[in-house]
Amino acid sequence: MTLYAALGAISQGLVYALMALGVYLTFRVLDFPDLTVDGSLPLGAAVAAVMITKGINPFVTLPVAFAAGMAAGFVTAFLSTNLKILNLLASILTMIALYSINIRIMGRPNIPFINEVTIFDYFPWITKLIVSIGIPGRYANIALSLVIFLIVVICIKFVLDFFLHTDLGLAMRATGDNESMIRAQGVNTHFTIMLGVALSNGLVALCGALVAQDQGLADVTMGVGTIVAGLASVIIGEALFGEMTVFRATLGVIVGSVIYRLAIAFALSLRIGDFVISPSDLKLITAMLVVFALMFPEIRSRIKIGVLKRWGDGK
Repeated sequence: MTLYAALGAISQGLVYALMALGVYLTFRVLDFPDLTVDGSLPLGAAVAAVMITKGINPFVTLPVAFAAGMAAGFVTAFLSTNLKILNLLASILTMIALYSINIRIMGRPNIPFINEVTIFDYFPWITKLIVSIGIPGRYANIALSLVIFLIVVICIKFVLDFFLHTDLGLAMRATGDNESMIRAQGVNTHFTIMLGVALSNGLVALCGALVAQDQGLADVTMGVGTIVAGLASVIIGEALFGEMTVFRATLGVIVGSVIYRLAIAFALSLRIGDFVISPSDLKLITAMLVVFALMFPEIRSRIKIGVLKRWGDGK
């Protein structure tokens, strides 16, 4: 794997960490299986692409994309809580509907906007700084994306950590742990679920808007497999960090997202004799990574038990 590919994988891991944080909110905090993210990521990209091609400031597209994602998440949560539709089925229905909505927003399946002004064009001083410290010019653009994504992810992480320690955030966490108990304490669990799922999809749509501006393209299919990548990031982070606080959990999600992208980049660059892994094998690689991540805690536990048993027998 080349240095350029490694930097690209880290950059992608950081921006998709926003999506993984959204998946963490529903999957771990709320215990709400949500497939809406496969539709809300291209929703954010579509909103950003349309606004940028119409000459709107690219920074304005980010909160608008976030709001659009929140609206999608609200629909899923409303279907589940108020209409009593199974949460997984509700998210699938919203995801299917978003496919048509995204095409309706863009007017066609994809919008390229490579020559349009994006948020990355507002930081030429970062590029100059990157070159001045000795990084070759051919790495400047990818390094610029990496720096901006790192700043954004760190800011979102600390805001999310702070929110989850507020009274409302604690109520949301309690809803995921024991909904009946927290409802008995007078908390409106329908509201906490709606808010949590909306925030989750808002983060995913924000990720889509940033990815679209980085790639110069919004495509209706760019969200396919998003939930699997998000779950992989969450599970890898948990496998590495074990039992954790909120701070460690969100940090683990970010690290897991970067490791996941690096693993994908390494696998795609792997050559064994005449056997070459192609991009069409990406889904298989992803499934294998998720299976390994799910197995890792059990393997680690068995190794620990085996070591302790052997140490005890020896003693």
